[in-house]
Formats: sequence, structure tokens, C-alpha cells
Amino acid sequence: MRAVVLGVGNILMSDEGVGVHAVTRLMEEYQLPPEVEAIDGGTSGMDCLDRIADADLLLIADCMRRKDTAPGSITRIADDEIAAYFRTRISPHQVGLSDVLAACTFQGIAPKKVVMIGVQPESFDTAMELTPAVAAVLPEVIDRLIAELGAAGIAVAAKAA
Repeated sequence: MRAVVLGVGNILMSDEGVGVHAVTRLMEEYQLPPEVEAIDGGTSGMDCLDRIADADLLLIADCMRRKDTAPGSITRIADDEIAAYFRTRISPHQVGLSDVLAACTFQGIAPKKVVMIGVQPESFDTAMELTPAVAAVLPEVIDRLIAELGAAGIAVAAKAA
């Protein structure tokens, strides 16, 4: 089993960077086993291709705009729902990520399972901090990433203080 946890977003645009903040905190607070690679993907797009290729599980943490949803709301989508998500533009870096997944599929190296944990943003203002509504749910985003790994049979332990 090989899993990749990919945090994407632009940390210079407030809540747009929630995925990167989540993966950074995951790496700081938890001991990931060797079969799990955590990646701060930022807005890099194709640079992540080789690292997500042939993963058994790809977990994506990102902001996700959804109509009539309160800031800080968390949504989980997986597999076929991911393709539907990419049909409409929801974040500035989305094209890069959809291109990466399409390239993996075209080359026959797509991850076997893809899950996205998305957070409804409140602001894309120029700021390196998350808004209070999004910052408040960051621990839950991390808990959900760990739960997804656990459901795949991968145990993650908190680092000793």
C-alpha cells in the first residue's frame, strides 16, 4: 500500500492555502509511516505527477467552493465525484491539479483511489493567515485525513511532545 497526502493551494491568498496548511500541520504533529508521503503541492501542478503516480490512495486537501455553503464547511468527495468537481472552476490552481490527474490516467499511472477533503473558503484576500472560520476546522481536516488513511489500513501516530 502506497498513499500520498497532497495539500494544494496558494498560502498567499488566505483560505486558498488551507490544503497546504493542513498537510504542513499533519507532518509536524504526526509520525507518518514509510508508505505515506505527504506533499506540500502548493500550486505546482505537473511537478507532482511523478510523486502521485501509481499511488494506491491519493488524499487531496484543498479549498472547495460550494454554492450555499458556510465558510469552514468540510466536504468529502471521492473517485468519480472528483471528475465532476473538476468540470467547474472552483480554485485558481484547479486546472493544474486536474491536468495532473488527467495525465496520470492517460499514461496509465493514475492513483487507484482518490479522495478530496475540501473546505469552503471565506476569503481569497492577500494574507498568509487563514480566516478564523477556516482555521477553526483545520484540526477536523487533519482528523479526516488520518481517518481516510486508517480506513485504508494505514496507522498514523501522533508525535511525542
